Amino acid sequence: MSQFNIDEDIEEIAGGEFERAPVPSKKRKGWKSFLGMYAGEHAAGTEFMIGPLFLTAGVSAFDLIVGLLIGNLLAVLSWRFLTAEIATKYRLTLYYHLEKICGKKLVTGYNLANGILFCFLAGSMITVSATAVGIPFAIEMPRLSDTMPNGVTWILIVVAIGAVISLIAARGYDTVSKAANWMSPSIVIAFLACGIVALNQLGVKSFTDFWNIWGSGSEPFPGQIKYTFWHVVLWSWFANAAMHIGMSDLSVFRFSKKASSGWTTAAGMYVGHYMAWIAAALLYAVYLRTPEAQAFLSNGEAPPVAPGPLANNAIGIFGLIAVVLAGWTTANPTIYRAGLAFQAIIPKVSTFWVTIIAGTVATIAGIFPAFAMKLLGFVALYGFILAPFGAIIVFEHFFAKRFGIQSFYAELTKVSFNVSVLLAWGISFGIFYTISEVFDVFLSFVTLPAWLCCGALYLIFSKIFQSKQTKRIQESTG
Repeated sequence: MSQFNIDEDIEEIAGGEFERAPVPSKKRKGWKSFLGMYAGEHAAGTEFMIGPLFLTAGVSAFDLIVGLLIGNLLAVLSWRFLTAEIATKYRLTLYYHLEKICGKKLVTGYNLANGILFCFLAGSMITVSATAVGIPFAIEMPRLSDTMPNGVTWILIVVAIGAVISLIAARGYDTVSKAANWMSPSIVIAFLACGIVALNQLGVKSFTDFWNIWGSGSEPFPGQIKYTFWHVVLWSWFANAAMHIGMSDLSVFRFSKKASSGWTTAAGMYVGHYMAWIAAALLYAVYLRTPEAQAFLSNGEAPPVAPGPLANNAIGIFGLIAVVLAGWTTANPTIYRAGLAFQAIIPKVSTFWVTIIAGTVATIAGIFPAFAMKLLGFVALYGFILAPFGAIIVFEHFFAKRFGIQSFYAELTKVSFNVSVLLAWGISFGIFYTISEVFDVFLSFVTLPAWLCCGALYLIFSKIFQSKQTKRIQESTG
């Protein structure tokens, strides 16, 4: 039996997810599998939160409509020409790929941070679903300023939803993909229906009426920051920075037959991050005209953003079902990614059980509404933290030979801690996070500079630290 077949049999016993081996050809999937997953994941729970949050940030019509067009295009290009290209060449998970570069000890810290941040993101989507399930129970919906759960009923609802989502994610990529393909069409239809109904409720009769919903923008709501055109462009580009330029979706596209499957992310960006965000913003615009919302504003408070009631007001029970499913289709692949991160730390534990662990952490996070209510800021932060590690992979892939450094250095030399990676990430993070804090610069504005800086520093430090070791390797191999 060949080594390849031995590895394949081991992976099948471990759950068939190929966490520490390239995905074999017979397990690779066509573009349709990714189309459904990305349409489902990105026309999903986050969209019910993000659309309204843009309104709370006082965006103008031009900033929102044109800014989203450009920002989402940049995201698609990042997935297609960076993530999918590298994924289909090596066919490794992000975590195993990084381990080969960083070493076991260093990548363990990254995997832990990555997994926890993904769990928090998934938890916010469980919160979104809970706002729909909670309506029949007449629970008080969380406000933008809320951090703690508001009752036992809320906690029980979140736990029940989290348990179902975790079990789906724990069954592996095939189940996650099938669930997304099944759910996404109804969710997309629901978003479209919500937008059409909201336009009617707002009395929109022409494009001018539609444009005037945002007009030239407004002052941000209490506790929110003002978003300009560049806020929208850069935030929408880097909303999924951890997945594309951060290379997390290596774990997804390693199953793809061709790198061209990266174009399927456009279904998520333009159905989800464009149509759905705008549709959700329209729902919130309707709510802002109600006496309840006006009362909040008159008291100097931001009206709550609760997707369940917003969708229910537009299309009734179908809206509630769509919100629940939307939360699932985001949380499912996010928990799956988090499970892979934890599995890289504890490889002897099956993928099923580490995903259950990830789902449990996500469920606990979902109990606290702060992650969902502060989603714009949280997404910017986790992308800023994780994306520079993707630069390590990208710069090594494209520039290692040209710069004269050894690829997969930790694997080759058996080092467990590649200091070049830590220095590159630590310096870039420190410089640009300090700039953000000291000069009050929005984090999405410094994500790309931090990413480029990290990649460049990695090449420089690798050139310095590898020179002697690489020379010995080359001499020993003739």
